[in-house]
Amino acid sequence: MEEGRAIAATLVGVAALLILILRFRMNAFAALLAVAIGTALGAGMAPMDAVASVQSGMAGTLGFIAPIVGLGALFGALLEAGGGIAALGALLKDPSKTFRTQVALGFIGLIAATPVFFDVGLLILLPLIIGLARSSGRAALVFGLPLLAGLATGHAFVPPTPGPMAIAELISADIAQVARFGAILGGLCVVLAGPLFTQALDRVGALPEGRIKTPEAPSAARSIAPGLAILLITLPLLLILSAATWPGETPPVVSLIGHPFTALLLACLTAAIVLRPKDEDGRAAQEKLLSQALLPAGIVILVTGAGGSFKQVLVDSGAGAAMGAGILTLGLSPVLASFLIALTVRVAQGSATVAMVTAAGLAAPIIAAASPNEAQLGVLTIAIAAGATGFSHVNDSGFWLVRELFGLTTGETLRTWTLLTGLIALTGLLASLALYPMV
Repeated sequence: MEEGRAIAATLVGVAALLILILRFRMNAFAALLAVAIGTALGAGMAPMDAVASVQSGMAGTLGFIAPIVGLGALFGALLEAGGGIAALGALLKDPSKTFRTQVALGFIGLIAATPVFFDVGLLILLPLIIGLARSSGRAALVFGLPLLAGLATGHAFVPPTPGPMAIAELISADIAQVARFGAILGGLCVVLAGPLFTQALDRVGALPEGRIKTPEAPSAARSIAPGLAILLITLPLLLILSAATWPGETPPVVSLIGHPFTALLLACLTAAIVLRPKDEDGRAAQEKLLSQALLPAGIVILVTGAGGSFKQVLVDSGAGAAMGAGILTLGLSPVLASFLIALTVRVAQGSATVAMVTAAGLAAPIIAAASPNEAQLGVLTIAIAAGATGFSHVNDSGFWLVRELFGLTTGETLRTWTLLTGLIALTGLLASLALYPMV
């Protein structure tokens, strides 16, 4: 399969997808599947191989995301019906504290993303955004963007999340150095790409209203203490974290309890018991809310799965690896070369984790030739992770997850989420370029 043909097919596919959705208002699910198949054929894949790639991408994405989205929707509905959402929203009583709340949400996201994947953390913490938006009367993205910035940064920069761990292994970086620079630069990226970026968009009137796709709360929802709501919403995170940070070999029971599926199931069970309505009317309202919760979840699952199909086609066609390999011939500094390779692969095929692993393998010869010390290897790990995070767009399943969960249009998602990830990437690059000669 010719590399040039794969790259050209990718560029045409991305352009076609944007035109279909933005200009012709085509349904995102159908557009993604159509463009995925067209891109595969355009790249030179055999027809049945193209279909198999689309099917593999859908299955690979939904095998994990479908249970998480479904359980996350049920968990949010249980919190809603039990008064947990209202209790969380009550934490924001003074609008003047909005910036402080945004900073806190950014760092909550940063911490939450270290033991869990981006999408898991988002779905677990989404009820918190709902409560804060309702309590303050502000757009959901006022609080959602800072949380997204924290989750995206934690997913990229801070071990033990898989991306930086894989990069460190491939370029022989010390995990302690990666954690050191990841925490420092991660905090900087969270503040710049989260609260400050959100405030800037809000000031110029560029922050979309959006609409979080959850059923409305029943009017007779009970009242609970905010502390109980916080305990319930952090339960699945604590269970996952216990498995991720267990000293030594993790016992099978702890691994089972700490798996995202099981952690969310246990959280749903706990919320159902603790927040069980005491009267028949309350139980009827809860049952109605739970049945409604899975309706928007189905839309999220389908669109996210189609995004995974498009991503898989771009991986199987070899377009991402081909574009990254082209940068190797430019003779750039190790930091800039590593960053550009990762960014190119990310933009070409969508997945941040795939971009990290692919870019680390491609950049390893450049890095080895530069003979960096241990601290510099830690900085280079962050540079690769930053590039692999940047400019999430229509070939990234995370893009569609954000779009659907916050009820945005494709254009609004490009102007908010895509720019946010680009800001994380550029901040990580500039900080890495400044640190590399100093350590």
